[in-house]
Amino acid sequence: MVYVTRGLVDVLLGLAEDAEPKPLDVTLSTTPAKEFDTDLGVDGETPILTHFDLPEAGWPVSAVFGMDIGTPAGQGRARFISHPQGRLEVSERDHMAAVMVVAVPPWDEQSYAAFDRAGRRVDLVVLDAEPPQESLA
Repeated sequence: MVYVTRGLVDVLLGLAEDAEPKPLDVTLSTTPAKEFDTDLGVDGETPILTHFDLPEAGWPVSAVFGMDIGTPAGQGRARFISHPQGRLEVSERDHMAAVMVVAVPPWDEQSYAAFDRAGRRVDLVVLDAEPPQESLA
């Protein structure tokens, strides 16, 4: 089972719609359930998809050395991928991750789903919860 916040889903679907007809591929980050101010009804160590990393972050180094420095260490086990002209499934062209959230037009509640690395659909639970506030020290 994969958990994601409503806010993240809304932002990602909006970005996918804005990027159309180009596909969107972004790395997703998690926050442990215990860090939320609200009881989510899941184990405290359960990862909740809450954030995304901009695809352009670290691009120059990635292009030269093939390393992804735009993704913080320990994050990036999930990806959001849009298929503007595709089907709601994982394709051979997608960057694989442990969890992939795939979306297709019309970018609404019925147009996205989660899949594992093998392309099998997994349960995706959308939580109406705000992740904890973060600040830079």
